[in-house]
Amino acid sequence: MTTNNKELIVKKIENGTVIDHIPADKVFSVVRLLGLDAMSDEILIGTNLESKKYGRKGIIKATNKYFAAEELDKLAIIAPTATLITIKDYAVVEKRNLEIPKEIHKIVKCINPNCITNVEEMDTIFNVVSTDPLTIQCHYCEKTMTNIEIKE
Repeated sequence: MTTNNKELIVKKIENGTVIDHIPADKVFSVVRLLGLDAMSDEILIGTNLESKKYGRKGIIKATNKYFAAEELDKLAIIAPTATLITIKDYAVVEKRNLEIPKEIHKIVKCINPNCITNVEEMDTIFNVVSTDPLTIQCHYCEKTMTNIEIKE
């Protein structure tokens, strides 16, 4: 890392993923949710950074880490404004915005204590009713939720 009078410059990563435009208040939730706190490779975490588009944002650089589809679905649910940037040999090979899936499998817990998914050991399924705000409906009990509880 080097600095000048106006900014801190962080070195590029050779291989891995950059998650940019994370809502500043969700950065540490993303770290926990994706298990980045248990990684042995270098992780850079920045939060409350100035953003022209969002006011404040967070960024995570994860060296030698590429995310599976299920991990990206989790990320999209808690940080839908995030941008995923894939890096190989110091070059950007892909840059994309996250999309909330139409159906959410396994990663959200139903808030209805009587739902069969909370009584028996089975995977949850939710249909996305609305993306702004994120509203989902349980496939089994039809309970609608806006306060999404992610299974960690």
